Amino acid sequence: MYVDGFVVPVPKAKLDAYKQMATKAAALWREHGALEFKECVADDVPMGEVTSFPRSVQATDDETVVFSWISYDSRADRDRVNEAVMADERMKAMMDPDDAPMDSKRMFFGGFEVIVDG
Repeated sequence: MYVDGFVVPVPKAKLDAYKQMATKAAALWREHGALEFKECVADDVPMGEVTSFPRSVQATDDETVVFSWISYDSRADRDRVNEAVMADERMKAMMDPDDAPMDSKRMFFGGFEVIVDG
């Protein structure tokens, strides 16, 4: 199994718009072969003195943090799915930076090989 994970700041006032966008994105990823697509909004995420989810994305008081992951059968499958999603016209329509309900410049992400699946 392979997982893409990401963390992004979202203005609290735009959380509903973010959820609508993420719901559409989830459908695309699943349609193209992702096993799961999860978007989780911060609930019990304290501001750490040195590191924390809010600090990692320089979240402001009017923002919350979204932690997300997408799982696939393998890295090769992930690469194929992501290529298909990015080529999909519906995804291109969602990627307008002037209309995005989050600050993608402060998002961080990466791909991970699963070593424990309990």
